[in-house]
Amino acid sequence: MAVFFILAACILISVAFVSYVYYASRQRKGQGHEQAALKLPPGSMGWPYLGETLQLYSQDPNVFFASKQKRYGEIFKTHILGCPCVMLASPEAARFVLVTQADLFKPTYPRSKERMIGPSALFFHQGDYHLRIRKLVQGALGPEALRALVPHVEAAVKSTLASWDGRVTSTFHAMKRLSFDVGIVTIFGGQLDERRKAELRKNYSIVEKGYNSFPNSLPGTLYYKANQARRRLQGVLSEIMQERRARGDPGTDLLGCLMQSRGDDGAPLLTDEQVADNIIGVLFAAQDTTASVLTWIVKYLHDQPKLLEAVRAEHAAIREANDGGRRPLTWVDTRSMVLTQRVILESLRMASIISFTFREAVADVEYKGFLIPKGWKVMPLFRNIHHNPDYFQDPQKFDPSRFKVAPRPNTFMPFGNGVHACPGNELAKLEMLILIHHLVTSCRWEIVGSSDDVEYSPFPVPKHGLPVKLWRENSSIDGKGCDSDNVEDIIV
Repeated sequence: MAVFFILAACILISVAFVSYVYYASRQRKGQGHEQAALKLPPGSMGWPYLGETLQLYSQDPNVFFASKQKRYGEIFKTHILGCPCVMLASPEAARFVLVTQADLFKPTYPRSKERMIGPSALFFHQGDYHLRIRKLVQGALGPEALRALVPHVEAAVKSTLASWDGRVTSTFHAMKRLSFDVGIVTIFGGQLDERRKAELRKNYSIVEKGYNSFPNSLPGTLYYKANQARRRLQGVLSEIMQERRARGDPGTDLLGCLMQSRGDDGAPLLTDEQVADNIIGVLFAAQDTTASVLTWIVKYLHDQPKLLEAVRAEHAAIREANDGGRRPLTWVDTRSMVLTQRVILESLRMASIISFTFREAVADVEYKGFLIPKGWKVMPLFRNIHHNPDYFQDPQKFDPSRFKVAPRPNTFMPFGNGVHACPGNELAKLEMLILIHHLVTSCRWEIVGSSDDVEYSPFPVPKHGLPVKLWRENSSIDGKGCDSDNVEDIIV
């Protein structure tokens, strides 16, 4: 037995030594290149092969990035998830990568994730294909389309709150269901029957679990099950497209826009498979991010009683103008929610659901005297910028009034920036506005247990998804009990 352990130890030491020699030779080669041209940013590359992945995942990722920035400055190198990376934590650097020199940095995702969603999905591409698909998606989510979606989003919100009434529920799970319903009505325009909707929900849920799992294709694994569910999703979407063609009405919703798109030669721009990839991509982009922000909004309002009363007062006035809530909300109503708009912006800043984004340098790039080598991952750190006291005074304080004045350019990027910024950001904000309206005018809620701990799934949310007991009220809310002077300070 002793001989076995000695042999195993020798093998491990040998592997580590060979890895180190290889890694060191790569470093010396890189240093020779640097001496001839530019130097790499400061930072640590960690252990051979492993890099600093263990340090990243053994603590709050935000603490990891913040400590690196404090030590090395606003541009630094590291090695995580098997990739050498350059981290950028300044507004100027983020703009450089995402806007002014965006052609030098391509979107990058693990191949397993591309296959899971679909390789033709919008956010995996750049260039002409990306611009064409983005234009189609933005057209289907423009102001006129959003106006028409208001009653559908309101119906989904009411259904979510009704199913929650009197129960303790994970806020995050309830918000995921809401965001999925809003995504479905956006894509299919309210034409989808309940059977198909249930099929899509069931299979998408399986795909989502596999998306963040280890890419192991052995039968029985989450990844294997997700691939099977992905094929079933493709089948359901193909049936829907065939039925629409059979009746000669592709529709005016997002699915219809993609189906009817044409290239310069008049031929269909997208195959059915490419349409399906983009539909699944939209569902993916619309669900967890929006649900995470909505969860934080429920917590922030609960934790700020005076702010909550001020928001209630704003919405009580809207409700009263709509005959005590008997008339549905309108697009114009949502434009008048001034304080609520600021609450949403501050929630987006504080939570910073998208902490960073991945790009890859397609060529050697110089930035402020440093070399970003071709093939290295480049990560603008949105959260670091959003929580920098140079741009947001007292950044750990939840203060919607800071958005009475627009932030400095490139310091507030909750939906990204440049050509790859989220095209559905206005739909997400519309969903938040309508949810808040019905939450504060017809409900009361209590957080069950502690809400200070954070978990990542993969986006940051309060632990256990923020368990909340919610109950609906029949009486109208008039904002009584709120100190009027303080309310005025918040609203103005």
